[in-house]
Amino acid sequence: MSCTESPRLCSSITIGKVTIKNRLVVAPMVTVYCDQDGMATERFIRYHEEKAKGGWGLIIVEDYAVDPMGRGFWTPGLWKDEQIASHSELVERVHAAGAKIIAQVYHCGRQTSSAIIGQQPVSASPLPCPIMGEVPRELSVPEIKKIVSQFGDTALRAKKAGFDGVQVHGGHGYLIAQFMSNYSNKRSDEYGGTLENRIRFPLEIIADIRKKCGPDFLIDFRISGEEKVPGGRTIEETKVIARQLEKQGIDMIHVSAGTYESTWAIIPPMNIAKAWIVDWAAEVKNAVDIPVTTVGRINDPLVAESILASGKADLVAMGRASLADPWFPNKYFEGKRDDIRPCIGCQQGCLEVLFKNEPIRCLVNPTLGFEYKDELEKVEKPKKVTIVGGGPAGLEAARAAALAGHDVTLYEKTYRLGGQFLTASIPPVKGDLTAYLSWAGNQLEKLGVDVKLGTEYTASLCEEEKPDKVILATGSKHARPPLPGIEGPNVVTAEDVLWGRKAAGQKVIIAGGGMIGSETATYLASLGKQVTIVEMLPEVAADEEFTRRVLMMKMFEEMHINVLTNTKISKITESGVEVETAAETREIAADTVVLALGMKPETGLAKELEGKTEVVLVGDAVEARNGLEAVREGFLAGAGA
Repeated sequence: MSCTESPRLCSSITIGKVTIKNRLVVAPMVTVYCDQDGMATERFIRYHEEKAKGGWGLIIVEDYAVDPMGRGFWTPGLWKDEQIASHSELVERVHAAGAKIIAQVYHCGRQTSSAIIGQQPVSASPLPCPIMGEVPRELSVPEIKKIVSQFGDTALRAKKAGFDGVQVHGGHGYLIAQFMSNYSNKRSDEYGGTLENRIRFPLEIIADIRKKCGPDFLIDFRISGEEKVPGGRTIEETKVIARQLEKQGIDMIHVSAGTYESTWAIIPPMNIAKAWIVDWAAEVKNAVDIPVTTVGRINDPLVAESILASGKADLVAMGRASLADPWFPNKYFEGKRDDIRPCIGCQQGCLEVLFKNEPIRCLVNPTLGFEYKDELEKVEKPKKVTIVGGGPAGLEAARAAALAGHDVTLYEKTYRLGGQFLTASIPPVKGDLTAYLSWAGNQLEKLGVDVKLGTEYTASLCEEEKPDKVILATGSKHARPPLPGIEGPNVVTAEDVLWGRKAAGQKVIIAGGGMIGSETATYLASLGKQVTIVEMLPEVAADEEFTRRVLMMKMFEEMHINVLTNTKISKITESGVEVETAAETREIAADTVVLALGMKPETGLAKELEGKTEVVLVGDAVEARNGLEAVREGFLAGAGA
């Protein structure tokens, strides 16, 4: 797809004094790549520099705190002059690579904790964030005025550092949003009550930035089109706010969604439809005359082109798509769309890790956050490398080894690539997993990896072919504890049911309420089965990423899935199961019992290969875990082959 065939995405746009070379924007995402004092590290700079080299027109750098007490994570900072120099280097290197760059400035208000900032959080009103839980202190009017000035001072430091502008973060339930919404603002003074009062804070911030930075400094504003919480702001108020912000002098507006209570809306997982909030951007665009940016699970360039063609937005921001593939724009504009590594909305590395205040990662891109290490280099002396297993760990090991220049063969005993990852794509809303598998298979073909499907690798085959190294990515299999009746004809595994190898009756018991059992339950319920999950722990799907778990619990309710927690299966009978709780022992009738009692590594081949060649185990062959760890281990094993 050349620029002439994709005219809108490829076209430049001038906003104020800033000309952006194309319409693809990197949305701001917290990375935890800066140090604890908010200084830019080499890790942080290389991460953004890679995107600039990859062709993105505009990069919005996340959450520059205006005050260290306004941080929710170890975000970058420009709350003091000493921070300017390190971030100036970031700007210089991004500019040298051809992209424009603006700094998102924010104060998180109540959406932080005393564990991070060392004191009680603050907000418009003393109402706790439902997710963070701490009761904030209500800001006084003099304190509000001070924070207004801090926003202006931070923007000025961004200007001195060379940034092309700032994005004022008024979305996602942070402090500005806390003032703008009746959901979180219960004040009765000049900063609360009416909409006019509630937007006084952001209007004063815009005025202060303009006064300190001048008329030509680009000001963007990020806003949640809807907050998606009870009593939260909706699109009609958002349109009014957008018009007032435009009158106050912003140059562009970025329409997102959600608060921490609706984190699934801020960072929508695979459960949510692609480009799901673009119509809100369109409504805002109809209300203002400044450029509008849309965002929200957009990871396909053709969808982005369609959005622009329909006139719903002027720019398209992609956050996690830029994590999955920093070179997304260049690949697309050079006609290499099938080389774009797809974001699958799994949330494992970009969100689940983040909420531990740890550096973000990416399941499908194992080099994310490690760009500064230059871990993959061409070898001088290629080796003969064999990969056993075609799941995510094996696919990435093969890809990395081939990129390093080795002679690579991959063996998969079934007739399809994907392993447990492919099985995991079968339940409702998880089909995006196959996009990554399709991409990986395509890359192996282009790299000349010899993929042998339907071939089981054995010790005798190893002796015959004499590889220099074998990377075992043999995965895991369903655990079968010594439970009475477990070998009965009415007992099947989750994998057997999902692949249609075994049929389930109308009444189904799922033995085990972890992620596998819970997702299998939704699959069977979607087929009209009566499903009951029996789980020993106090809750089900505890190993599921939390935004997906919230949405899964809604699916359970809609599908009428029965859940029994703190309940142990003591026996499987011909007519169902016998269960035990602290209070009683009873029987539950079922036609079929589906086992989802955990997974255990497949290690038999490793023992057979001992002493025959160098052997490395990766992924679930080491320990049954998530795909994030499996892909990273596969990459390191292949790159270091």
